[in-house]
Amino acid sequence: MNTATSVLVVDDDADLLRLLGMRLQSSGYRPITVASGEEALARLAVSRPRAVITDLRMQGMDGMALFERIHAADPSLPVIILTAHGTIPDAVAAAQNGVFGYLTKPFEAPELLALLARAVGSGSPETGKPARVRFPDIVTVSPLMNALLDEVALVGASEASVLIQGESGTGKEMLARAVHQASMRKRGPFVAINCAAIPEALLESELFGHAKGAFTGAETSRKGLFQTAQGGTVFLDEIGDMPIALQAKLLRVLQEREVRPVGASQSVPVDVRIVSATHRDLEAAIAEQQFREDLYYRLNVVNLHIPPLRERREDIGPLAQHFVDLLAKKHGRRIIGFVPDALDLLMRADWPGNIRQLMNVVEQCCALCTTVRIPAALVTRALRNKPTEILSYAEAKDHFERDYLVNLMKLTGGQVTEAARLAQRNRTEFYRLLQKHALSPALFKSLD
Repeated sequence: MNTATSVLVVDDDADLLRLLGMRLQSSGYRPITVASGEEALARLAVSRPRAVITDLRMQGMDGMALFERIHAADPSLPVIILTAHGTIPDAVAAAQNGVFGYLTKPFEAPELLALLARAVGSGSPETGKPARVRFPDIVTVSPLMNALLDEVALVGASEASVLIQGESGTGKEMLARAVHQASMRKRGPFVAINCAAIPEALLESELFGHAKGAFTGAETSRKGLFQTAQGGTVFLDEIGDMPIALQAKLLRVLQEREVRPVGASQSVPVDVRIVSATHRDLEAAIAEQQFREDLYYRLNVVNLHIPPLRERREDIGPLAQHFVDLLAKKHGRRIIGFVPDALDLLMRADWPGNIRQLMNVVEQCCALCTTVRIPAALVTRALRNKPTEILSYAEAKDHFERDYLVNLMKLTGGQVTEAARLAQRNRTEFYRLLQKHALSPALFKSLD
């Protein structure tokens, strides 16, 4: 496998294209040469290079139009434009719009290599051998994921708050760890908490700590996760499920960079970076007054979206093999992979539970496998018996809550006061729960 850094080179001048390819290859790069902007876009759809070098003036789609298409789909992919003397103003304008850099023809090879080395993040322009941030715990061959990891490497160098969004099971915590690993805080602690998995009454204490005697059972003072993560990163998973009252306190922590433990009279300074994640649509939650808009903008300085597994099917095989290797070693089993038909079934499955579901399926197969390769029959069985573990805690809680409300409203014939009494909730709160799940009392009265 060629591990050289790939660079897409675009020029409709065949001689110059050949010369550029030779120069890059001799400097340790892997050039991918194409003769038009249209062909470049087709190649980008298949695989993502580390940088693009394009001529400005070309037949058909010119270099500026190509850059705009690339930049709209992948803003972090560096583009270098080559321009003739008479088109320098156009190149300057392009640089102002986000082009990484431009060179005027004729240019010297060291000049191009130095600019390219900076574009791909090399600290050694003289050698032309670029280095990139690696995330060994993340298994992927997907252009979408590699583009995302490049964004992670860029944002890691800053102190900006990061919001990770994606479906349940896509690996949001692993991406949060990658942000931490790419940052200057990587030697500090990484502390994760699932905001949906801790009861509301305890969440504030878990985050901010508590003083001795702050509540029944608080026999000693205790540091919260923010203090524990001093100098590192706090990962707030399922931030969309944080209670609205606690959101105001988190906002104050972000603004003032200090926390006040429950029951304490003084605040404590904290130095942490916040990375948060959710599978929920926070903009919709803001519209429904379930999430604070000011907190959203504090958390969402940089937004990273993890594509679902069905949009990067090329990762299914490598991930499945990775899980087989891990599980076989863990359980002392001699299983080396899948038969071709079994792998084909994995590739064609829908994967609503994403990577979490894939790992569950592989684990079921490994537990029952008696051969060195997992047969198709075991994969069929595992896919048919969809595991309940696919649901996240927040999703399972929402499903239970809705079913509970429906059963109560059926029992009381749509009488909200009686249903609230049975649920031991006040009427106003019960109405809010009904609205949250779009359940109208009138619907149940019509059942009589």
